[in-house]
Amino acid sequence: MINSKEEILEGCKKMCENTLMETLQIEFIDVSENKLVARMPVTPRVHQPDGVLHGGASVALAESVGSAAAYIFLDAKKVAIRGIEIAANHVKSVREGFVYAHATVLHQGRTTQLWQIRIENEEHQLVSLVKLTTITLPK
Repeated sequence: MINSKEEILEGCKKMCENTLMETLQIEFIDVSENKLVARMPVTPRVHQPDGVLHGGASVALAESVGSAAAYIFLDAKKVAIRGIEIAANHVKSVREGFVYAHATVLHQGRTTQLWQIRIENEEHQLVSLVKLTTITLPK
């Protein structure tokens, strides 16, 4: 990482202003050499009608952290990054607290990248497993 952890997390925070990420209260909380972590509160704001976390909110969290990871770990000054495919498996319900999304790269090609995003509850149990494919386009 060229920038410090604090600079990267502050940059992620600024990217969220006036976006869906701000609406969902997504907060980037950790970054390392190969992982970006964000959390989202599980409140009625992101519930489906029966009171559990909506799968669409989970996918929005996953795409947000995966796309931010692509932006951080690729040379985003030279390329534009876009998500081109996302697939999610939801395996556990959550009613309250926080969920944590851990984005790691599985394949980092020049044109396409494959990201795995594990969404876990506060007890580190798997809630959703998401695969995101991104593409880099010349600016």
